[in-house]
Amino acid sequence: MTDGDTFRLMSGERIRIADIDAPESRAGQAKCAAELARGKAATRQAKALLDGKTIRFERIGRSYNRTVARVTLDGRDLAARLISIGAARPWLRRQPKPDWCRAR
Repeated sequence: MTDGDTFRLMSGERIRIADIDAPESRAGQAKCAAELARGKAATRQAKALLDGKTIRFERIGRSYNRTVARVTLDGRDLAARLISIGAARPWLRRQPKPDWCRAR
């Protein structure tokens, strides 16, 4: 896992999960300490879900040298699963990014 919404395939290709945003897990990118803590937790949660698993994905675009894709794990939408466990929030194109520094 790169972070809670981006992972790398064995081929090296980076996949950005479509329609969600996870908090930043790097100090230089997080806007506050709360986001950084949430980002590290989200990365751990996503990693626990994906490690050693086979996924399916549909490429829908590119962003920052990453493939943007809809991803399924065990026949279920991964974005919805990450949202349901609190590791991500919905984020549709051209909408403001979620504010991870505010309590929810």
